[in-house]
Amino acid sequence: MTWDVLNIIGTIAFAISGAIIAMEEDYDILGVFILGLATAFGGGLIRNILIDLPVSQVWQQDELIKIVLIVMTVIFFLPDGWIQFSRRWLNFFDAIGLSTFAIQGALYATDMELPLIAIVVAAVMTGSGGGVVRDLLAGRKPTVLRYDIYAVWAMIAGVVIGTGIVDQPWELYTLGAVIVILRMCSAIYNWKLPHRILQDYRS
Repeated sequence: MTWDVLNIIGTIAFAISGAIIAMEEDYDILGVFILGLATAFGGGLIRNILIDLPVSQVWQQDELIKIVLIVMTVIFFLPDGWIQFSRRWLNFFDAIGLSTFAIQGALYATDMELPLIAIVVAAVMTGSGGGVVRDLLAGRKPTVLRYDIYAVWAMIAGVVIGTGIVDQPWELYTLGAVIVILRMCSAIYNWKLPHRILQDYRS
């Protein structure tokens, strides 16, 4: 039950982030719905394609899709001040979504007895794939690959689950909490991975 609640919260958070970015890019209401749904469910679709699960499985979540559509409709008509307030909590809910989805993706791949690399990829794509799809559709460089540490936390979840370090429910919940804390710390303290910009010397 707790896992289902976290899944719902994470899905809604991802949908809200997609809706807000769509409004920042001046999309109409249909564009808001499309970008929100792509963010909320894109990671699951990519994961299913990569590990050979039925893509239609994602769309069997009828009630969750309806909830997401209602939330995005509310967000679309909210005053700007309320949307700014929602943004302040978005990182926290987004962290829950990242953690929940990464663990969920890793568990799917583990149940299929896939190799460790596939488990890590499933965790990363489920946890951050929706954000990549969102940014690409919005014409932005994917923030999960550029500005902060995000996908790394999903990779850690994949490695921990894929190597069998955790497998009991309470261990998975503990792992989920740790991933949320690490994601929040990286957002608050602006942690970044090393990066390098190559200069163009052509003239």
